[in-house]
Amino acid sequence: MIPKTFKETITLADGREISIETGKLAKQAHGSVVVRMGDTMLLCTVVSSFKPSTMGFFPLTLDYREKFAAAGRYPGGFMKREARPSNEEILVMRLVDRVLRPLFPKDYMYETQVMIQLMSHDDTVIPDALAGLAASTAIQLSDIPFECPISEVRVARVDGEFIINPSYEQLEKADMDMMVGASENSVSMVEGEMDECSEEEMAEAIKFAHEAIKEQCQAQLRLVEQVGKKETREYEVAEEKEEIKQLVNDKAYQKCYDIAKQALGKKERGEAFSEVKEEIKAQFSEEELEEVESFINKYFAETHKEAVRNLTLDEKVRLDGRKLDEIRPIWCEVDYLPSTHGSAVFTRGETQALATVTLGTSREANMVDNPTLQGEETFYLHYNFPPFCTGEAYPIRGTSRREIGHGNLAQRALKGMIPADCPYTVRVVSEVLESNGSSSMATVCAGTMSLMDAGVQLKKPVSGIAMGLISSGEKYAVLSDILGDEDHLGDMDFKVTGTEDGITACQMDIKVKGLSYEILVNALKQAREGRLHILGKLTETIATPNENVKAHAPKIITRTIPGEYIGSFIGPGGKNIQELQKSTETTIVINEVDEQGVVEILGTNQEGIDKVLTRIESMLFKPQVGSVYEVKVIKLLDFGAVVEYVEAPGNEVLLHISELAWERTDNVSDVLSLGDVIDVKYFGVDSRTRKEKVSRKALMQKPEGYQDRPKPSNNRRNDRNDNRRDSNNRNN
Repeated sequence: MIPKTFKETITLADGREISIETGKLAKQAHGSVVVRMGDTMLLCTVVSSFKPSTMGFFPLTLDYREKFAAAGRYPGGFMKREARPSNEEILVMRLVDRVLRPLFPKDYMYETQVMIQLMSHDDTVIPDALAGLAASTAIQLSDIPFECPISEVRVARVDGEFIINPSYEQLEKADMDMMVGASENSVSMVEGEMDECSEEEMAEAIKFAHEAIKEQCQAQLRLVEQVGKKETREYEVAEEKEEIKQLVNDKAYQKCYDIAKQALGKKERGEAFSEVKEEIKAQFSEEELEEVESFINKYFAETHKEAVRNLTLDEKVRLDGRKLDEIRPIWCEVDYLPSTHGSAVFTRGETQALATVTLGTSREANMVDNPTLQGEETFYLHYNFPPFCTGEAYPIRGTSRREIGHGNLAQRALKGMIPADCPYTVRVVSEVLESNGSSSMATVCAGTMSLMDAGVQLKKPVSGIAMGLISSGEKYAVLSDILGDEDHLGDMDFKVTGTEDGITACQMDIKVKGLSYEILVNALKQAREGRLHILGKLTETIATPNENVKAHAPKIITRTIPGEYIGSFIGPGGKNIQELQKSTETTIVINEVDEQGVVEILGTNQEGIDKVLTRIESMLFKPQVGSVYEVKVIKLLDFGAVVEYVEAPGNEVLLHISELAWERTDNVSDVLSLGDVIDVKYFGVDSRTRKEKVSRKALMQKPEGYQDRPKPSNNRRNDRNDNRRDSNNRNN
């Protein structure tokens, strides 16, 4: 029996449609939906345990996977099966998780798993823009407690016009590319890159995206109404102890307020807050503490948060004593590491990043091979966040999702400033050495300086800043260059990067509902002031990119050769190019582009690079008819001499014995010796012999009375042909 299905359709402004359908697939999941746009189809399911977790936090797993079969492709590599998620899949997981997680009840501690799978791919539809819609719809169709429907869309600006969920082709022409996540009432997540746009333009793009999201939220509600809304499941609510809550508030609030006002360092401040909590615990016996310790920890965290927030709102005082728009002290240094191609240290307050740059050929490009995206990156950035940077010790189990996300943000911030004609593949690695607030923005700053130190000709330097927000009713405070504690205790974490002329990338997570666009624009403008202040510190350290790469760094020269020369340049089995690389101590890479060979020569020794260039010039050398060339005798034969063009070593031609002199020459050695350098005139390809012809005697004065040898007449040639035919007839 065919199951009953329910479907709703969303029509975009340009007439394209998105459908959300349920009832046919994955019916044992607590909620499931198929989202379709064009031929792209996502299956999303959600399941939540009925037994509470003992982890002490909400164990939400958000998983997004792209199936290679969706694009009619096989997984690459030896194992023909999808394995660990790609960086691109992890980035989509983070985008959706950041919007969903805050909307589950704070006291809901049941393991929940949202799985989104790309089952069919359309080359004109980018699937990540549909993932948020799929996740929210599946949850709405379940009985899992969740505040309200949300959705995410991509907004791009092409030729001055905003487009929702653009195609890949449109995105290539866009000067703004943002993912926006929101409910009907509130924007909660923004992430993207821009071509130096203004703060007002960015706010307009967010507004435009929010209008499209409102329609998608309404479509989810209509689908739920069709299916029939399930009653939200009941779950165990954590026990409250009001008397303990009141005790903690009475004992701790003022002390926390006073500690926050002292402008202590991160370590000292943490120890002072811990002492207050331990004083409260000391009032209980060991038996009593076993029962109430978890409540004390919970209520102290709430009291601590309230005290710090009130201090900032009422007295405009921050944890470290700064003004709301004040940036922490900054110091920078470039060329710190002697052996890298470029390096820089950026330190702002208690956050420090050490960035390195490595230059290479196209062979070192980062290959991307996903069901939805194939290609290569010639600029990429990696971000590492080791435990010691926060004074902690914990196991290191590969690259974390956070490291991938922060590295991607910094990469997007900088990549637009890499010139299109940069001949290198450029890898930036940021090692976070200290962290107390926005190590990703420190990475952008260190990355900028290390690129300039390496001699990469950045169009403009880029800086970044993390903004925060604390709000309560009509009162709010926008904080520049937030600390880690301010991020944790505040209502917004807004990272903005850019040049002096505009924004290049952003990432925003908003924890408060109904944030007005007025506050958003004010935060963006305050961010610009801070960003320019930081940019000034960077340019004080290194004002412009170094003109040349370092002496120990490889220089790269690019040459283009006709496609027909590629084979001879490489040689049989790569013999020629391997010998050339060995003898010149260079790395040579050849890529075929539009039937042309693009030759990349990489080396630290200019003499070796020059030898490769000479070889290429020799290979491409074409003598001109009527021109005179200097040649060197490299071989003597009975019927002439093999000579090599001096200006194009390796290019040889036969100088026939008859072209040595006007007088009869019996022995070549009577006129020439090995190693002689002489001048010859080039006559092109001889029509009779079909070989190139050069002459020495053509540059000499003809002797008086010299008579040319008579050429065979046509009659004599015809007679010879007739004789041959007669002979053939007799033989037959």
